[in-house]
Amino acid sequence: MISTISLSGHFVLLANFKQGSKNGAHRFDREKVMRVTRILATIGVTFGIVYATSALSYPVNQIQLTVPFPAGGTTDVLARELGARLGKELDVTVVIQNRPGASATVGTQFVARAAPDGSHILLGSTHHVINPTLQKSLPYDTKKDFTEIALVALVPNALVVNPDLPVYSVADLIKYAKAKPGTLNFGSPGVGSANHLAGELFKSMAGVDMMHVPYPGAAPAMANLIGGHIQVMFDSLPTVLANAEAGKLRILAVTNGERVSSLPNTPTIAEAGNLPGYSASAWFGLYAPAGLSGEARTELERAMKKIMASEDMAQAFRKLGVEPGHLTGTPFKAYVNDEITKWGKIVESSKAVGN
Repeated sequence: MISTISLSGHFVLLANFKQGSKNGAHRFDREKVMRVTRILATIGVTFGIVYATSALSYPVNQIQLTVPFPAGGTTDVLARELGARLGKELDVTVVIQNRPGASATVGTQFVARAAPDGSHILLGSTHHVINPTLQKSLPYDTKKDFTEIALVALVPNALVVNPDLPVYSVADLIKYAKAKPGTLNFGSPGVGSANHLAGELFKSMAGVDMMHVPYPGAAPAMANLIGGHIQVMFDSLPTVLANAEAGKLRILAVTNGERVSSLPNTPTIAEAGNLPGYSASAWFGLYAPAGLSGEARTELERAMKKIMASEDMAQAFRKLGVEPGHLTGTPFKAYVNDEITKWGKIVESSKAVGN
């Protein structure tokens, strides 16, 4: 970097040289003038680079953010919170487009086939890493057809039981289940759901036998848990908190790898059940088509890092009962691959594989 003082000196030198040439008072010093000319040429190039860098912008004026679920659900709500901030940060228009169907594969396929110019991105859920094993034939390759941008949010889940069940900790539940194998039933919103697989992971790691009872949604499963028709459930923390406060169910632990800010005194399953490595959070990630242009990728990752680190985003997400994610680029890609492997094993061992 050439200092301001140095620049001033060289400009004075050129001015003196020009004036001196007119008056005949100075002799022509070719080497000195050429050196100054080269310096000023470099300065011009440098200024050009700085200007170009500061003028960088996102390569398109509008982004379609696809949500592969119906409007009104958790993914949709998160997308609208994120879209508003992403549009402001990139100075573009972000349009939310819901494309539900076939366990999120309709909207996901749409983005996989879109142009990799930054105009299309996808907000996917845990289904994105479960589907490769759950469904034998997908219309896209989860690992090859996407550019992983960022982990957007994690939804803390909780292990809950009917209050009439005489267990008050994860250790109690494991002891009870081992003493009475096959007598406990745990419910979920359906075969292959994140809630179902959280239970299957628990069964596998704890070495217990519990019967899975699938329901056509989380609400009827929760109603049957409260009614005592099933005894155990793995469900999202925002859903169970009100019922726990009313004494309709008992929270034993959270399923995250770490304790959550909304229940700092509630242990994780990993620590309370002595099950190191247990983690079964529902989560949401941002993706673009494979081969995303370098400029778009750089800007998306930069914007997401800034947005997810902001207190404004954290407060907005926590009101919804979710925790902000903090992975972008390569670390997020590694996280996705690890999740595909982990859930693939659980899907296969639970015999939840589709046709």
